[in-house]
Amino acid sequence: MTPCLFSISYAGFWGQDALSLEQFIRHAAELGYPSVMIAGKRPHLSPLDASPELLDSVSRMLAAAEVRCEVIAAYTNLSQPSGVGCEVPHLEFQIAYVESLARIAAKVGAKVVRIFTAYEVEGQDPQAQWKRCVTVIREMCDRAAPHGVSIAIQNHHDLALHTEALLELLSDIDRPNCGLGFDAWSPALRGESLYEAALMAAPHTLITTNADYIKVPRHRYRPELVNYERQATDWVRAVPFGTGFIDYQAFFQGLRDGGFDGFAMYEMCSPLRGGGSLKNLDSCASGYLQWMQAQSLSPIQPVRG
Repeated sequence: MTPCLFSISYAGFWGQDALSLEQFIRHAAELGYPSVMIAGKRPHLSPLDASPELLDSVSRMLAAAEVRCEVIAAYTNLSQPSGVGCEVPHLEFQIAYVESLARIAAKVGAKVVRIFTAYEVEGQDPQAQWKRCVTVIREMCDRAAPHGVSIAIQNHHDLALHTEALLELLSDIDRPNCGLGFDAWSPALRGESLYEAALMAAPHTLITTNADYIKVPRHRYRPELVNYERQATDWVRAVPFGTGFIDYQAFFQGLRDGGFDGFAMYEMCSPLRGGGSLKNLDSCASGYLQWMQAQSLSPIQPVRG
C-alpha cells in the first residue's frame, strides 16, 4: 500500500499548528511520505483560490518535493435542509464544488476526489434522502469522468454508513468511476467485524483513511442518589496510531485478502492526545509510517532532512 499524509492534519483546526499548503507538501516529504491527500477547502486548496497560476505553482511544489498528490478531499453533505424546499439549489452548489475539485485534481495529477454522503434530517423520508444521494453522486461522477477522476465515497456520514448499506448505495449509483474511501474507525465504533467489513469493501475501495482512537467512559453525578450515572455514549479521542482500540491488523488483513493495495491516508482530524503542536503532529505522522512498515504494508520511505 502507498502511505499518504492528509493535509487537513496540518490545517490548524482542532487546536493544531497550521502549515500553508507549500509548507505542508515540503513537510510531508521530509517526514518520508511519498504522496499526499489535499483538503479541497481553505486554508489549503479551495476552488475559490485555485487560479491556473496557483495550480501550476502547486504542481511545481509537488515535483520539487518529489511527492505525488493522489486525492483531493471534498467536504460534502448531500442533505437538503428542511424548510428550504427547492428555493436554494443546495445540492447543485455541491455538484459544482465537486466538479471544480475534479478539474483541480486533474491539474495536480490526482485521480480521486473523496466525498461524503449525507447526515440524516429528522422528519425527512429516508427513501427520498437515499434517492437524492444516488442522483447527486451519479452526476458528480459523470462530471468528474471527463477529467479522468474517480469519486470515492467515505463511510463517514449517516446515510449508507454500515458497510452493507454502503455497498447497496454503490450498486445503485452504478458508475464505473465511483468507488469507496473505506475507513476502519466508523465500523469499529459501531461494532462491525473489521475483517469482514474490509473484506467486503476491498474490491470496491479506492482509498482508505486511517486514524486511531480510544474510548473514554463518561459518567454524570446524580446528587439525589449520591452516585454516578453511566452515560451511554463514550468520548472518543484520537491517539497515536497503533495505541487505540481499533484492530487495524484485522482491518488491513481484510483489505489485502479482498485485493486492495492502494492508497492509505493518515489523518489527524480531531483533538489529539499530546496536543496540537507541530512536534506532536510530526511524531504521530512518523509513527503511522513506522507502524505500516512494521506490518509490511508499505515500503520503507527515507526521512529527508
